[in-house]
Amino acid sequence: MRVPSLILHEQARRLGRAGLGAVLLSGLALVLGVASVLPQWQAVRELRAAEADASVQVQRVQRGELKIAVKPEQQALDTLRQQLPGQPEASELIERLYRLASAERISLARGEYALGVDPKTQLARYQIVLPLRGSYPQIRGFLQALLGQLPTLVLEDLELQRKRIGDSELNGRLRMTLYLSRSS
Repeated sequence: MRVPSLILHEQARRLGRAGLGAVLLSGLALVLGVASVLPQWQAVRELRAAEADASVQVQRVQRGELKIAVKPEQQALDTLRQQLPGQPEASELIERLYRLASAERISLARGEYALGVDPKTQLARYQIVLPLRGSYPQIRGFLQALLGQLPTLVLEDLELQRKRIGDSELNGRLRMTLYLSRSS
């Protein structure tokens, strides 16, 4: 069915310029509204489909039909946590450190201790700063014993100095971190 053009001209003349402008603006608003809503509507449909897929996957995991894949990095970190000594064992490990120092006849003055949590790994981190005094062979033997008997200990910094060139005794400062598991 075709609308005669004469009828359209007559209706347009009756509306006037203001009426035609309003009709055109209404049509333009309708086109813009559909153009802006249509992509959002499609995005909502895609999200609903993804939600349905995810809920099916969750149900399969709960029934035991599907296993969640563990990232190799996470698996390595979990293995490391299981091998580390627990946080309650920190005082025993510190006592072992002092026994190793006395075995090498090294004088350890009062140290600084700070317990924290590593933000990346969530491991307990016991930071220790100890002033020490002894000969170079004694200090070297002490450090070797530390690394051999406390594998979770990381030496971060060692400063050594002599008062005079001829002195055999060294004064120093040892900074280290003892990593512990928070779960034990």
